[in-house]
Amino acid sequence: MQVQAITRLTALTLGIAGALAAGNAQASGFQIRENSVKNMGRAFSGMAISRDDASAVSNNPAAMSQFEQSAVRVDSSVVNLTADFKGSARTAVGTPVTGGNGGDPGAPALVPAIAAVFPMSGALDRLTFGVSVDAPFGLKTEYDPAWMGRYNAIKSDVKIVDLNFSTAVAITDRFSVGMGLIYQRADVTLSNAIDFGTAICASGNPANCFNPSFPFRPQQNDGTVSVSGSDSGLGWRVGALLRPNDKVSIGISHRSEIDHDLRGNADFTVPASVAAVTGTTYRDGPITAPLTTPSVTTVSVQYDISPAFRMMLDYQGTDWHSLQAVRIYRNGGGVLGNEPFNWKDTDFWSLGGEFDLSPALTLRAGVARDESPTNDTFRTPRLPDNNRRLYSLGMTWNVSEALSVDAAYTRVTIDNPTVNATSSSGSRITGTYNGHADLFGVAAQFKF
Repeated sequence: MQVQAITRLTALTLGIAGALAAGNAQASGFQIRENSVKNMGRAFSGMAISRDDASAVSNNPAAMSQFEQSAVRVDSSVVNLTADFKGSARTAVGTPVTGGNGGDPGAPALVPAIAAVFPMSGALDRLTFGVSVDAPFGLKTEYDPAWMGRYNAIKSDVKIVDLNFSTAVAITDRFSVGMGLIYQRADVTLSNAIDFGTAICASGNPANCFNPSFPFRPQQNDGTVSVSGSDSGLGWRVGALLRPNDKVSIGISHRSEIDHDLRGNADFTVPASVAAVTGTTYRDGPITAPLTTPSVTTVSVQYDISPAFRMMLDYQGTDWHSLQAVRIYRNGGGVLGNEPFNWKDTDFWSLGGEFDLSPALTLRAGVARDESPTNDTFRTPRLPDNNRRLYSLGMTWNVSEALSVDAAYTRVTIDNPTVNATSSSGSRITGTYNGHADLFGVAAQFKF
């Protein structure tokens, strides 16, 4: 007996596509903006201006030209997602799927970043160099292994880390340009369950699924698949900073798409009774999966209302159309799946301000709206994402002329997303998520 289309390895496709899409707590899709606690305190406004902020290496290399001294900055943010699912699931033959709501798939996750800026002197005094390491994309979610949506998702762990090298050139005292090289490393690990019992009984005579004497029935012969893959890729960024007068600053930056060809392995756990009828269909082995991380364009405008009070307005566009579909291949074995993704490009708007209460203390706040790339048709449990709003508070304590310390808090509210998704085993889960997120950040910057 051979299992038909319902048991093909689309689990791999759904797994990788969903893991990359499940969405971290702070930004829509799987985007991360926490490379600067200063920016977090303004709801991520002022990102492309980055005055006195070494995160300019990653956010807009042109803004590094504002530094007169070398500086090293270390940021550490904790993202804590709280989510709750309410709904139900049914197998491919209509019987209820057992299990609970999966628990809270989010857990506190640490997002670190480090950046250093080095302005040149003498004949090179209009040049500034910088290097940074941060995570522009990523997530980690995990459901209870026996939850009702286990056939769609259990664990998703995506780490995408950038090593950035940037250069700024001050064309004039009021205009600078910058460029940078990005070396990006992507690592993906994910897992989900497979309902072999339903797949086998439904592929023959569906009546067997309700026959107590038939050895393969819904949820009676479960297995699992765990997929991992990694790759490195190169990208670039460019930026410009213009100060038309003493009160106005305008920054613009663009980072490129980065192509990856994830290579790794698919590891199956298959009951012996299932292996006897499926043969080598679910054999362990190497897989590949193309992945493109999106390009991002940021525009920031800052207006100095007074020497002590500044307002910032930001727009950021993320080109999520690079995730229209995900294809998974078994090495030497052809296409394992081609799942539609159909993400749309998104807009992010933020408004923030900061006030120098004294030379030693700066207070800041901001609000933002972040659009989701997902849609009701293709959203899955690995993708409990929707439009969100951000509310931020932050501060900087200038301990000395050389040392400053930052802290920030952001509350993220998420419009309740619905799911109506079919797993690779043919089960369907429907329901609604209710969730929010809390972000906490601390940082320190030292000039020398």
